[in-house]
Amino acid sequence: MELLKKRILEDGNVFGEDVLKVDSFLNHQIDVKLLNEIGKEFKRRFENKEITKILTIEASGIGIACIAAQYFNVPVVFAKKHQGSNMDENTYESEVFSFTKNKSYKVRVSKKYINTEDKVLIIDDFLANGNAACGLIDIVREANGEVQGVGIVIEKGFQNGRKTIENKGVTVESLAIVESMKNGKVIFKN
Repeated sequence: MELLKKRILEDGNVFGEDVLKVDSFLNHQIDVKLLNEIGKEFKRRFENKEITKILTIEASGIGIACIAAQYFNVPVVFAKKHQGSNMDENTYESEVFSFTKNKSYKVRVSKKYINTEDKVLIIDDFLANGNAACGLIDIVREANGEVQGVGIVIEKGFQNGRKTIENKGVTVESLAIVESMKNGKVIFKN
């Protein structure tokens, strides 16, 4: 997606060779016009799939998933990272490791919101090692739902996330694939 790549080059910040900060437009401050284009692109890429729900993980994926859901006309479910007092105790859960936070945590989805009839599109902001997406795939499969694909805004193509997800038999569609980040510059895969 050229508009997204252009924005990453203009406003993204590279730290080392594996951290790309896009908080000025994607996951802290949100450019809603850009997100609308991202939502349309996910709809275009998955238009041949039957989707009944979009699933993501709190917090960064929620805005992206909600905008995309408008184009699919389906609800969004987000996996919660914390077992709050208002969280249903009857949940599907999976343990995931966060590359960004460098720690493991359990994510949960109420059994009321994912079931055997669901055909789920998983959406997230980043794909690095694939841990978050794989955790969500496991939750959908535990509910006997069907994963229709994984939509990623920015994929770190130099990490193994895509391969990990594809090894689970799931299609990945990334809107921008970063091949490398060297000397403060982002190089995209063609």
